[in-house]
Amino acid sequence: MPLYEEIEIEDMDYDPKTLTYSYPCPCGDRFKVNLEELWDGEDIADCQSCTLYIEVVYEEEDLPPLPDDSDDEASTDKEKTLTEDVTEAVQKLSVNDSKA
Repeated sequence: MPLYEEIEIEDMDYDPKTLTYSYPCPCGDRFKVNLEELWDGEDIADCQSCTLYIEVVYEEEDLPPLPDDSDDEASTDKEKTLTEDVTEAVQKLSVNDSKA
């Protein structure tokens, strides 16, 4: 895989929906690298249509923060609430059974 160029991250396009940085490739497609990969120290953006790649030059403090996994937290909160509801219902049944 041949290195095409070293590109400053400021020269790349960022899509906040897909959390992806991209840069035009001479083949007509785009070099792409994910924000999480950059945070993990991966500085290579490859093109899916050819063998070229670029090296992304950046400092971690220049990267946007990774989004919180708020969906995971919300589902965890729902699971906790459901577990608490089930536990409470079982306790009520146990109390009612002991009265009978």
